[in-house]
Amino acid sequence: MESPYRDTFRIWGYRFGSGKKSLAVIGALRGDEVHQQLVCAELISRLIRMEKEGHLVPDHEILVVPSANPFSTNIEKRFWAMDNTDINRMFPGYDLGETTQRIASGLFEAIKDYAYGVQMASSYMPGDFIPHVRMMKTGLEDVETARLFGMPYIALRDPKPFDTTTLNYNWQIWNSKAYSLYGGQNDDVTDASAKSMVSTLLKFIHRIGLADLASDASKPSFDSIVFNENSLISLKAPAAGIFQRFVGAGCEVYAGQHIANIVDPYDGSILDELKSPCDGVVFYVLNKPLALLNVPLFRIREF
Repeated sequence: MESPYRDTFRIWGYRFGSGKKSLAVIGALRGDEVHQQLVCAELISRLIRMEKEGHLVPDHEILVVPSANPFSTNIEKRFWAMDNTDINRMFPGYDLGETTQRIASGLFEAIKDYAYGVQMASSYMPGDFIPHVRMMKTGLEDVETARLFGMPYIALRDPKPFDTTTLNYNWQIWNSKAYSLYGGQNDDVTDASAKSMVSTLLKFIHRIGLADLASDASKPSFDSIVFNENSLISLKAPAAGIFQRFVGAGCEVYAGQHIANIVDPYDGSILDELKSPCDGVVFYVLNKPLALLNVPLFRIREF
């Protein structure tokens, strides 16, 4: 798209191999998804080497799109700069609609025919969570293939009306096997975090028959636990104040365990002691210093 103030808006895709449209990997749909873009950049680097060394299986095409929202990234804004709309709430798009609808339409037209679709997604809640694969329950979701990522958890989400305009949902409706991967914070660009997600993607690429890698890539990293997001128990802030947590994502907790305090920001008194409502594992925890009233602080998967 032409821009009146900046360079032409372009979405760059990197294609590997040719033939059947087998896998599309999408990075940043939002301007602050730097970790997601880095993972795709690292994946592209690896695939370039693998293609040169002959490790990609013939007659298959892999497409990687590092970013679909470079304008917002340039000004460090999560959503579209002009009207604050979210590209991931605009699919399948409309080529004569508003700007983000046209971006979604152009992107989706290029990726909708791939057999597998992977989105490097980010959570709408700022916090730490256990790395996992997420799918919309459309009746077309493929849980067994999701296990091939080898991630600890597979989360299923019952779609709400606004979920029907997401990339994951529409990919499935257009008969792609779609998966959203959550592996780190948007601003977490540590080498270990990105390489871990790239390794996860490469193992998946190997296991679905698109690349020939080392034999250990065929072994699952985890026996993934499948659960519905509705089963997570949310613990909300009973008061506003400074959030002082004692456990992190992935920690096992027991019923009644003291896991956090809400501290009065003026006199340092304890406004509330938060205790775990059950035995389980902390799936999500807020990573901000301030807790606002009724905002979810923890989401716990009960044993």
